[in-house]
Amino acid sequence: MRRVTFQLAAPVALVLAAALLGEAASTATQVYFIDALVSVVIVVALYVFVGNTGVLSFGHISFVALGAWTAGVLTVPVAEKPAAMPNLAHFLARTTVGNVPSLLLAALAGGVFALVAGLPLMRLSGLAAGIATFAVLEITANILEYYDRIGPGQNTFSAVPETTGIWQAAIGAFIAIGVAFAYQRSRFGRMLRAVREDPAAASAAGISIYRQRLGAFVLSGLVAGFAGGLEVHLLPLSYRDVYLDLTFVTLAMLVIGGASSLWGAVVGALAISALDSFLASAENGASIFSITTLNLPSGTREIVEGVLMALVLILRPSGLTGGREFSLGWLKR
Repeated sequence: MRRVTFQLAAPVALVLAAALLGEAASTATQVYFIDALVSVVIVVALYVFVGNTGVLSFGHISFVALGAWTAGVLTVPVAEKPAAMPNLAHFLARTTVGNVPSLLLAALAGGVFALVAGLPLMRLSGLAAGIATFAVLEITANILEYYDRIGPGQNTFSAVPETTGIWQAAIGAFIAIGVAFAYQRSRFGRMLRAVREDPAAASAAGISIYRQRLGAFVLSGLVAGFAGGLEVHLLPLSYRDVYLDLTFVTLAMLVIGGASSLWGAVVGALAISALDSFLASAENGASIFSITTLNLPSGTREIVEGVLMALVLILRPSGLTGGREFSLGWLKR
C-alpha cells in the first residue's frame, strides 16, 4: 500500500512543485510553466495508450486538435463569431458555453473520435498501427485547415477566453495523472500490460487484445481532448500548432522520460518543456545571468531534442526513469 501511495504521490508532487514555481514567477515566465503543465496532460494521455500497450501512436495530437477546436469554437462569444469565423455552421455560430463545460465537451469529442478511429485501427499492431495513426493525424489536420464550417480554417483562433491559468493547468494535470494511475491499477490496465508483455500468452488466457487496446485508445483520447481544451484557452492556436511539431515534441517527452511508466511520462514532460522553453528563448536572444546573451539559430530546438531522444534510445532505451514508477529504492539508486 505504501509503495502504491508513493507511485501516485510522486508525479502529483512534481506537478505541484511546478505550479508553485510558476505562481512565484513573473507573468512573462509563468506562461512557460502553464504550457509545461498542459504538456503533462498530453504526454500522460499518450502514456495511457502507448505505455500500456507498447504500440506507438502518431495520431494522438489529432484528439488534442479536435478538443481544442471544440472548446475554442464553443467559447467564442456569439457576437464575435461572424467576424472571427464567418463560415461557421449555424448551430456552432449560435452556441456559446462556459469554460468548464467546454473542457468536458472537448474531452468527449476526443474520446468519441478515438472510438470511431480505434474501431478499425486497433486490429493493427507494430509499424502498421503507427502508420495508420499517422494517417488519422494527416486527415484531421487537413479537415481543420480547409473546412471552415467547424472552425477558423487556416486562420488563428481569436476571441477565445484565456482561462487556462497556472492552477487550472495544474488541476488538469492532477486529473490526468489520477485517471492514468487508476487505469493502470485496474483489472483492465493489468490485462493490457499482460498483452504488451506477451500477446500470445494473454490471448491464450482469454484476454481480448482488440477490446483492451480499444478501451485504452478511447480513454487516452478523452484525456487528449481535455488537454486540447486547456491548450486553446491558454494561447491562440492554429491548425499548425496541433500538428507535426507537437507530435514530435510530446513523443520525445514520453520516450526520454520513460514510456512504460506514469512517473516517466511526467518527468519527461516537465524536463523537455523546461529545455524547450529555454531553447525557444535562446533562439530569440536569452540573457544568461545578466552576463551575456545567448543567440541560437532557428530550428535549434528541434535539432537538440532530436539528438537527445536518439542518445536516450541508444544509451538508456527505457528512458531517464528506467521505465519504472517512483519508489524510495529508485531515489537511493
